[in-house]
Amino acid sequence: MMMTIDDAVAKRRSVRGYLPDEVPQDILREVLGLAQQAPSNCNIQPWITHVLSGPSLRGLGRKMVAAAQAEIPPDPDFAADRKFEGVYRARQIDAAMQLYGAMGIKRHDRPRRDWAYRRNLDFFGGPHAALIFLHHTFEEREAVDLGIYAQTLMLLLTSRGISSCAQGALGLYPGIVRDHLGLPDTHRLIFGISFGYEDAAVDANRARVGRAGLDETVIFHRDGYSTRPTTECDQGLRRSE
Repeated sequence: MMMTIDDAVAKRRSVRGYLPDEVPQDILREVLGLAQQAPSNCNIQPWITHVLSGPSLRGLGRKMVAAAQAEIPPDPDFAADRKFEGVYRARQIDAAMQLYGAMGIKRHDRPRRDWAYRRNLDFFGGPHAALIFLHHTFEEREAVDLGIYAQTLMLLLTSRGISSCAQGALGLYPGIVRDHLGLPDTHRLIFGISFGYEDAAVDANRARVGRAGLDETVIFHRDGYSTRPTTECDQGLRRSE
């Protein structure tokens, strides 16, 4: 029985370890077809999605892992070195603590942290990945459309018992990816989504992260009055207005 949309939203989480079983091709086509219903500005549907499986996926993973091991600097199409501040930094730290804690990796254990990072580049061993590109003529507005499309896709996967993980790390070596897929430079890689059936025995999959409360992130307006979040970052933003 298919999940309700409420259940899919509540159950979707980032899974970082998969069983080798592939998702049947008919289900892949069904899910990707339904994801086309995602809204986009002027209905331009700017996403260009490449779905990799089998030898193609594993071969690309080996190339990106080798680049990281050789300490080749990442060269992403979109900036990936943003520094978070305030409550956003606190949430980032908490997510890292939950993940590395579940994996038994200490803060200063650089070899194990490097190993965990390289797992990203091999799609966490998953049987599938969707790499999502944006044409070079598009910018931020169209990138938002890609995020809406990706969430739609992941919820559809979740509703069918298929786990996933959206990964910015998969956009760190776009040149390697384009060369592997035979794509032109006009295809700019933003991120990718690894997906498949969860392997509950993988330590990383025990990690759980929380979500901010509604009053921290949502402002209601009515009759000229509004509620305001009281987070540290919001206070800082108000001081700078």
